[in-house]
Amino acid sequence: MDPISIAMGLSQFVPSIIKWVSGSDKAADAAQQVVDVAAQITGRPADQVVEALKADPSLVLEFRKAVMANETQMDAMYLADVADARKRDVAKGEHNYRADSMYVLAVLLVAALVYVVLQSSLDEYGKGIITLVLGRFLGYLDNIYNFEFGATRANRAKDSTIENLSK
Repeated sequence: MDPISIAMGLSQFVPSIIKWVSGSDKAADAAQQVVDVAAQITGRPADQVVEALKADPSLVLEFRKAVMANETQMDAMYLADVADARKRDVAKGEHNYRADSMYVLAVLLVAALVYVVLQSSLDEYGKGIITLVLGRFLGYLDNIYNFEFGATRANRAKDSTIENLSK
């Protein structure tokens, strides 16, 4: 079994593992680190760690403590991946049409969904479904804005911390 699958199985014990092993270029490295910690704690091969943790609650506690001890390092690796993506866009030195087009498309879709909810003769169930989709796209809009343009002063501090940690 591959490390990412095993790490996803381990996420039932420590849910924060999911963000480290999904959607990143460093996911395989993060998954391998998590699996190595579990193997060290349980004394079992990687493909048997999930079953070993299910069988012994005291091992789960030790595993959680070990993951918490490595949490800063894992978060730094995860955040460095995002920071590098931002730096790539800035380093081009030209206008980022991709960011603009993603944002404009998301805004247009949100506006269209709001229009449908307000102006349509759909029943309450139909409007409820469209409202759920609208909420999801508002979340996407937030993510696009935060990634492409930065969110807050705290993000700038986080980016400088990541840069210092990765030196």
